[in-house]
Amino acid sequence: MSELCLGILLSGRGSTMDAVARAIVRGELAATVKVVISNNPAANGLELARLHGLPVHVVDRKDGRTRMERHREILDVLQRAGTELVVCAGFNEVLTSEVTSAFRDRIINTHPSLLPAFGGGMHATQDALEYGAKVTGCTVHFVTDDLDNGPILAQRTVEVLEEDTEESLAARVLVEEHKALPAAIQLIATGRVIIDGRRVQIAPAPVPASR
Repeated sequence: MSELCLGILLSGRGSTMDAVARAIVRGELAATVKVVISNNPAANGLELARLHGLPVHVVDRKDGRTRMERHREILDVLQRAGTELVVCAGFNEVLTSEVTSAFRDRIINTHPSLLPAFGGGMHATQDALEYGAKVTGCTVHFVTDDLDNGPILAQRTVEVLEEDTEESLAARVLVEEHKALPAAIQLIATGRVIIDGRRVQIAPAPVPASR
């Protein structure tokens, strides 16, 4: 089986990128990371990527260019790397329509809530606590021009405990993100994902041929 070629976008610590890279090393994910791109030259995720031996590229968010100009460079790097699936792993910008159009149905993102609940912002865990939610979690979804509203590929739940703080709840949600993202990528890599409008259908796993 051929490996799915990934381009990973990140802005911070890179823990979800690390989870993907480790899943590949363990043989749980039929993919290869062609490039890791960050809009933050100081992102810890860049050093993690280098430790994994992955190619890195920086498109600094503060370099004075417009978002369109910078994202055109991101698109060019992704395409030159032979990217088949773009993975937003803690990327703190909304991608331009030029990028989403070029990779239509081939960009996924993780969000720390059970979408459509608490979407559209950067404080989903805090929002869940303030709302009094009893259950939250994480979502892996396809990226469209409609922020956090693309078709949902996978979700994992986390119970909200009475004693939870934003930090404690976010830590448990992150653990589930680290599981959900590699598993979701593997579904795509094995050709089991069918997008039908807003719904994502998962085809059954092929039955191994009997000897």
